[in-house]
Amino acid sequence: MASPEAFDAFSDRLGDWTDAPVVFENDAYDLPDTPAPFVFVEIVGDTYEQDTMGAPGANMWLERGVAYLHVMTPAGTGSRAGRVLANDLLYLFREQPIDTLFMPEMSIGAGEPGRDFAQYFAITATIIWQRRDITSIP
Repeated sequence: MASPEAFDAFSDRLGDWTDAPVVFENDAYDLPDTPAPFVFVEIVGDTYEQDTMGAPGANMWLERGVAYLHVMTPAGTGSRAGRVLANDLLYLFREQPIDTLFMPEMSIGAGEPGRDFAQYFAITATIIWQRRDITSIP
């Protein structure tokens, strides 16, 4: 699980995006009666490791993780609309660090069935991220 700081950085950046509803993991979301595009977001922290050696409470830490932006489109409608939305989402983050969050690698992955969402197809925009944190112990 990613730190609250990493989660908040993605949440804040996606908060202004209006091309489709954005739903974060474990958020309540009622699927519409007629399937319509939306984005299901997962922010995963892979590692949180000490990056410097020094006085306790004054070290640099490096957090790494992945953000999965699953663009959900109605099943049977092709994949182009999902690819366009996924590309637009990545443009929110390309060459635009958020404070100490840096995103050096991104991709638009293969589509797959909607897994948790019946009658939907997913195209996933993936963002590899890292965040540097200087922690001080109170």
